[in-house]
Amino acid sequence: MRILIAPNAFKGTLTAAEAGAAAARAVRKACPGASAEVLPIADGGDGLLDALRPALGGEIMRARVEGPLGKPVSARWLLAGRTAVIEMAEAAGLRLLKQSELRPLKASTRGVGQLMAAAVKHGAREIIAGLGGSASNDGGAGCAQGFGFTLLDHKGRPAGPGAAGLASLAAIAPGKAGKALRGLKVEALADVSNRLCGRLGSARVYGPQKGAGAAEVKFMEGALRNYARVVKKDLGRDICRLKGGAAAGGLGAGLAAFFGAELLDGSAFVLEKAGFEAKLRASDLLITGEGCFDSQTFYGKAPGAAIAAAARLGKPVIVVCGRSLIKGKARLAGLGVAGVIESLPSKDPAAGLRLGIERSLSSLVSGLGI
Repeated sequence: MRILIAPNAFKGTLTAAEAGAAAARAVRKACPGASAEVLPIADGGDGLLDALRPALGGEIMRARVEGPLGKPVSARWLLAGRTAVIEMAEAAGLRLLKQSELRPLKASTRGVGQLMAAAVKHGAREIIAGLGGSASNDGGAGCAQGFGFTLLDHKGRPAGPGAAGLASLAAIAPGKAGKALRGLKVEALADVSNRLCGRLGSARVYGPQKGAGAAEVKFMEGALRNYARVVKKDLGRDICRLKGGAAAGGLGAGLAAFFGAELLDGSAFVLEKAGFEAKLRASDLLITGEGCFDSQTFYGKAPGAAIAAAARLGKPVIVVCGRSLIKGKARLAGLGVAGVIESLPSKDPAAGLRLGIERSLSSLVSGLGI
């Protein structure tokens, strides 16, 4: 029996590679005759570097950039020839802040632009930017400033950081970015299709996740609309209703506006680059998963895309997770899932995942008749 283990990151506990390694050890113990292959996957958020490096090769680099609140952080990125892969969360992620440190109106993506500039200095002419896990809702304005664009308020001063600075934004100019932009291709990997503005926009849907209260959400919506007006006036791009523009606090819209980025389905991009379908065709069973398995798994997340691919190919799927909010065999079967294994309580997340798989996998496999 050949088992393909393709997990996403277990946000806040395990990377996709760590989860895959723990699952593989458990599989070999629960099903001694099985052959297990680990293939970390991602949707543009946490784990993108780990998911793409086996396919692209290259070297993991580090750059000292501004974090979401301006404090320097050491951010990883991947350089493979003239292609760079960037996880925006490395420079502007929620994971860089404690709950008490969240500042939804001040947090900036400036460090993401600095990462992109570092990649260009190292010779990159293609940048693949993963969008997910952002602490900021600045629409990518900070990213543009970090790369060298000039953003000015009504008094001709540099626009302030975060969504707060967008409310008084009045003008945009290329600044020092013009030369670096020549011949640069940017692809942005999103896990959502929401637009920048409106009822399902960045402020209203994702602002609260970044610590915004009702009044701050209302302010951010107005600030982002002003930002979109200035972008249209000075850059000639209409980003307000751009599909996927809300990704990473509006960074998707910002990358499209300033860099001409194409917004892509992150899960589909990563699975294709990783050769997922070919590996799945050669397998008898897929094990995928993430920290929380719920309805959101099937809205742009990598495990949802993996499950859909398995359903098309007639391959059974077992989901491993920290916890599952989807219950009942009939409901799971309707989603293309044969069974769910939750981690058992443990001080060590990897050990908890291994224990859960060891206790349940053999009986699930027997039930599948593989």
